[in-house]
Amino acid sequence: MKMFKRSTKISAVALMICAFMFSANSFAQKTVKIEGHDNMKFSVEKITAKPGEKITVELTTKSKLPAVAMSHNFVLLDQGVDARDFAMAGSKHKDHDYIDPAKEDEVIAHTDMASGGETVKVTFTAPKKSGDYEYICTFPGHFVSGMKGTLTVQ
Repeated sequence: MKMFKRSTKISAVALMICAFMFSANSFAQKTVKIEGHDNMKFSVEKITAKPGEKITVELTTKSKLPAVAMSHNFVLLDQGVDARDFAMAGSKHKDHDYIDPAKEDEVIAHTDMASGGETVKVTFTAPKKSGDYEYICTFPGHFVSGMKGTLTVQ
């Protein structure tokens, strides 16, 4: 009988440890802080993540220019999306943060636009499929000027 009680205590401790590890992993989250500048580049152009990992992207625009001249957003596109075509289609949709509503199904996650001194953020789950996913700024002219990066899921 003594042996049974000891094994029950060990099992209870093992169960508590497993529960803690599971809950810690469930709440683990990566935060990536990115700046957008007047040179139309992201300060972070490469992000790596594990499949299914929670990621928060915080984008801060560093600019003294008015919002109508310089604002930035972060738009993570699904694999295989033509980023140039996506950005061009969005240029007519100022009221929708320069994202074409007809192409919203091509977006994994995005922030609102941020003008000088503002910070916007988005939290999303990294895709389960490994590979490269492009992120861009959809403010007119920014993608073609090089405001893009890559999320690599591995």
